[in-house]
Amino acid sequence: MLTILKARFEANMPRHPDLDWAEVERRLRQNPDALEALRRMEETGGEPDVIGYADDGERLLFCDCAQESPAGRRSLCYDEAARLARRKNPPAGSAEQQAQEIGVSLLTEKLYRRLQTLGAFDLKTSSWIAAPEPIRAQGGALFCERRYGEVFVFHNGADSYYSVRGWRGYICV
Repeated sequence: MLTILKARFEANMPRHPDLDWAEVERRLRQNPDALEALRRMEETGGEPDVIGYADDGERLLFCDCAQESPAGRRSLCYDEAARLARRKNPPAGSAEQQAQEIGVSLLTEKLYRRLQTLGAFDLKTSSWIAAPEPIRAQGGALFCERRYGEVFVFHNGADSYYSVRGWRGYICV
């Protein structure tokens, strides 16, 4: 996994111009749980990469940098409560459940917008993002996509799912 991450790091330097691979590798070697989560992100098509520092200015922020919403994480409801409440044709899983199994969190709107400053992502797909509790309490959830050179945030019922909607995750190391 370190070989894959190093190659991606070197191929995408504009995502992390102030970082040195030796420091990234050192932190990953010290955190095997994070390295395992990144491996799982990779296995489901996320193409994780470090995109700089987290808001605390100390931890490194890794997120899914696949051009489109990861292929191994599509056709899912937002969360398990929505999936279980769906009467007809429930999907195989949910975005939040899958993120928990992998060991990451769904991107927030702020992180999704930050990712979009580093490239054009989700031009043909959309991605569930973390929904604020007041929206989720009313049965809703949020997703984002990029169209016409802009990032859009939309709402949908948390129980909805589409073949082109997945989710993107992040982890701090």
